[in-house]
This record gives sequence, C-alpha cells and structure tokens, in this order.
Amino acid sequence: MSEFYGQTNQCWELLFDKYDILHHIHQEGNYVITASQIKEFREPRLMAKFDHKVNLPQIFKEHSLSILPCTRGSYIISHFKTHHEIEQVNSPVTKVPFPVHLQSLEHTNVFSESIALNCAFAAGIVADFMEDEELVPTVSGRMSSGSFRFDIENVKQRSFISVDVVNSQIEIDGGYEGVNSLGLIEAKMDISDDFIVRQLYYPYRLLTNKITKQVKPIIMFYSNGIFRLYEYQFQSPNVYSSLVLVKQKNYTIDDTTITLSDIKNLIERVKIVPEPKIPFPQADSFERVINLCELLVEAPLTRDEVTQLYDFDARQTNYYTDAGRYLGLIKKYTDNGEPSYELTAHGRFSVEGDFRKRKLFLSQKILEHGAFLKSMYLFIKRGVMPNQEEIVDIMKNSEIYRVESESTFTRRASTIRSWLNWIIGNTMEI
Repeated sequence: MSEFYGQTNQCWELLFDKYDILHHIHQEGNYVITASQIKEFREPRLMAKFDHKVNLPQIFKEHSLSILPCTRGSYIISHFKTHHEIEQVNSPVTKVPFPVHLQSLEHTNVFSESIALNCAFAAGIVADFMEDEELVPTVSGRMSSGSFRFDIENVKQRSFISVDVVNSQIEIDGGYEGVNSLGLIEAKMDISDDFIVRQLYYPYRLLTNKITKQVKPIIMFYSNGIFRLYEYQFQSPNVYSSLVLVKQKNYTIDDTTITLSDIKNLIERVKIVPEPKIPFPQADSFERVINLCELLVEAPLTRDEVTQLYDFDARQTNYYTDAGRYLGLIKKYTDNGEPSYELTAHGRFSVEGDFRKRKLFLSQKILEHGAFLKSMYLFIKRGVMPNQEEIVDIMKNSEIYRVESESTFTRRASTIRSWLNWIIGNTMEI
C-alpha cells in the first residue's frame, strides 16, 4: 500500500476510534465531522476528497461508507452511494475542424482541464454536444454552493437520507450558456471507471436555483486526442442518486486513425529488442498507459501522487507505471527515498504533436517486444485474435522476465490481447 493511502487509512482509523463514529452512524444514521476534528490528524484537503470509489479509505470500504461536504467546514459520513460508474458506450468518433486563425491555443498539446475545455469550445464541440445556439462562457471557478437539501440513497438500508448543504465550496470547470440551456462541464484528464456525483450535483443545484433555463450536467474526459462527453440528468432534482445518462458523444480534432497497411509495414520492419528486466505488463487498458504518460507531461510524480490523482489503487499504480517502464516511456527513480516517475524522451514523443504519428510510434514500441510481435503476426495472418493457449506458448518462447507459473502466464496473456486490440482498433479495419 502506498504511503499516502497508508497514512490516510491510519488517520481515519484514529478518527473513527476517537469519536466513535461507527456507533453514531449505527444509532443516528450519519455522523457530521468538522474540518478542525480531521485536522487533529491531517489536513482535511488530503483526507476528505475521493474522486473515485477505489480511493476511499479502507474503513469506509469495509462498512460501505462515504463522505460528502455539507458546509464550508464540515462533512457528513454515512452509507451513501456517492459515486457513479461510467457507462460503456460504443459511440463513433466525430472529427471536427479547428479554427485556423488561432495561434495561442495548441490542440495537439492539451495537458490541462482548462486547455481541453478551451479547445472543445473553440472547435464547436461544446455547441454541437449541447445542441444550443450563441453559447457564451459564463460561470467557472470556485464559489459557494448556497443552501439546499437533498436525498441520497442509503446503500445499507435501501432507503434515503436527507442532507442539508449550507455554503459548501464548489468548483465549476466550465459553464456555457446558450439560448435555451446552461451546460455545466466537469473536465477530467484521466480515464476512469467512475466519478463522484457531487462534482456535478452541487453546481447543478446552485444554478437551478438561480436561472430558469435548463441546466445540463456534463462530464468531459480528454485523453490521446479524444474528447468524450457525457450529458446526465437528475430525474428528481432533489435526489442526488437519480442520475441517468442522457447522451454520449466522442470527438476528435485531428485524424487519429492508422491503416492496416501501416501495421503490416511495422511488422515487417520492426526490430525486436531484448526483454527488459522489468515485470512483464499486467495492465489491460493501453489507453490508461497513454493517459498516465499524459499526466506526467507537466512534471514528475511520486508513486503516491499517481495513486492519488488517478483512478488507481496502489497495486494498479505499480502495474501501469511498470507497463510504461517496460515500453521505455517512463523512468523510475528515487527522490528522498520515495519512488517517483518521469517521462523518457520516448515517453514525451508519445504524447506530444501529431496524433497519427503518436499511435504509430506507440504501436511500434509494443511490437518491438517478441511476444507481442509474434502474436500480432498471427492476428494479421488469420484476421482473428490468437487464443489464450497460443499466446501463452508464444510467451514461453520469448524469454520474458520472471514469469514462471501458468496462472501468471495466463494473466499476462490478457494484456497482450488487450494491447493488440488497441492497435487494431485504431485501424477500424478488422
């Protein structure tokens, strides 16, 4: 377990013990804890912000608990369902033009939520998705939530709990008002399995109390040249847990596709490199490997910071950073005794500039490894993915580093299949 989450878990254990929080929740249904109480052990900003369910402290997971801010200086803990799993929608990618006269906004180098939003707005993505006219950026930044009450599902009792919010701090990444509606966009640079609904719900309640137009809660994920937008609706505005997906669309500004001929050319000319003395990848989502590299563009990150920023637990952090190291994209080093990561020159090349070149380069880095190249050769030859047994046989003859048991071979074969599917998926030809 990472030091960050080890400390978070320990501090919450001490808080639960000191204030007998579980007893209060059992007797009263919830417990309100103040920022000053939390600060006795650690800074509240490090102890009460869990963007993804996987990041919740262990004691919360064990007792099906979660936490929400209710005032500027207090939080409520109960058996809340606070997070929403992102729907897997197989939507096509729509290519949009970018204004040629813009020189200060580089759509090929997007490494922050604000730049991603600016690009989406400038390219007409926001207007197309909202289906509204004369959009103008209006509200953004930190502000007070105002006062409201809502009901939220109690996952233990299958009932609802009422929560009063009074001037809690909220943050809106981007608000865009048109003739008929106001879109409130939460922008994210990480690919996640879920998100905390509060980031949409609190701003939604604030603005629905202020304006008469329809308020559209939208979450936008940006990674590797793709803008993924999800519009939600709260079926019952006073119910936090009533979130439903209205629509989902994907956009790109640049042509990100490669051809099957490109892949065949790579297979013919790529040179196999010696297997590195790094654990063979166990990281099925190659998009997350890319996304991790994008997170490292601005500055190196410690292992704890990667775990904190991403939808990872400590074990997944090791898997995905090792995957980046295996491909030569990420370098691991020690800073004041703490494991840290930074991009190599290859890693930086993989996330900057022309998207088509990036994908070809990343495909090459994968296929430089014998087990991947031999499996891809069979894939291209047959037009179907080699089965698990065939891939395991290929791995056993590829001198990969420290994989010995049959179960480990099987798990690693899953990564080979996933990464090859990522390469072929970019061609849309098989």
